[in-house]
Amino acid sequence: MRKTFFILTFAAVLCACSSKGGGARGNGEAADNDSLVGVTIKYATGFTVRDTAGIRLVDVGGSDHFALVQSDDTSVPDGYQRVRVPISRTICMTALQLSNFTVLDAHGVVSGITGTKNLFDKDILQRVKDGRIVKIGMEGNFDTEMVLAANPDVIFISPSKRGGYDAIRETGITLVPHLGYQELDPLGQAEWVKFVGMFIGKEREANTVFEGIESRYNELKEHAAAATVRPTVFSGEMHYGTWHAVGGKNYLAQIFHDAGADYVIDDEETAGENLEFERMYAIAAEADYWRILNSYPGAFSYEALKASEPRNELFKAFKERKVIYCNMKQTQYYEISPVQPDVLLKDFVAIFHPELVEQDYQPTYYRLLK
Repeated sequence: MRKTFFILTFAAVLCACSSKGGGARGNGEAADNDSLVGVTIKYATGFTVRDTAGIRLVDVGGSDHFALVQSDDTSVPDGYQRVRVPISRTICMTALQLSNFTVLDAHGVVSGITGTKNLFDKDILQRVKDGRIVKIGMEGNFDTEMVLAANPDVIFISPSKRGGYDAIRETGITLVPHLGYQELDPLGQAEWVKFVGMFIGKEREANTVFEGIESRYNELKEHAAAATVRPTVFSGEMHYGTWHAVGGKNYLAQIFHDAGADYVIDDEETAGENLEFERMYAIAAEADYWRILNSYPGAFSYEALKASEPRNELFKAFKERKVIYCNMKQTQYYEISPVQPDVLLKDFVAIFHPELVEQDYQPTYYRLLK
């Protein structure tokens, strides 16, 4: 369910405190009064915001509570962790988090990341090379010394089964869950850019960025909804003997639907389940399209797809050469697509309903496999 929280602008008392707020902006500038800008949450369900008595209260996932203040003298409600904003330095645990900083032109705030696998951004790579951003290791095996070297004001975490946060928690650094990956609405995931914007003092930019994403996405979604023919589509591949099929309420299923296609699994599941090939074939044998995202080394092809599992050639989408493909090693999908649902949507619309996009449209991520 989409929930809307209308956030009032800060009281005048916060303006008086802002001169004490300090902190560097993403590009090294002094912070302005963006934290006086209201934030309205329309699609994201993982966090809420309310402004009261000169404090911005942010509740994340129902269990973590943060009071964003611009003065150390400001008292905060019981149960809330104080965070002085705007923050100057932070660590990102995922590419999804990093994408928020990229679109806000705030790489200067990022002082640590887990790694650079599948990252293309030249600025990030240069910052890692010259030491402005340090690599802290992967979840479950963090290098505490490198975490401390990054000297973050807060660390944005992505809770998972691998975890490994206990050691970091012992440093006393505030851990802030970023739950964008749990959002089932593509716009809901992208709206987490506002979450990051509140911590780094770029609310105004975050609002503007998201308004553009929302406008482009919904306009194209409306056009696709009018299509008279809706093709069917399935997703994934066999890996280690099983096929992970995302659920019918998954983020990906929603994009398919908004692009004017029907996902073959129509259930209420979000994460999905692992299926044997026979079960997946029974579901998707006659589907019109087959979506694949992987990190294949080299040029992926129908031959490679058949070599990985000979029975793949039995699918209608394979026979009719309607496999939709994106290689994470050859595109910036991994690091920037979370804040580009409008671009993903257009790629799919261009395939399902090419008449709805310009004739010379060049896809960014997904295209038909040749």
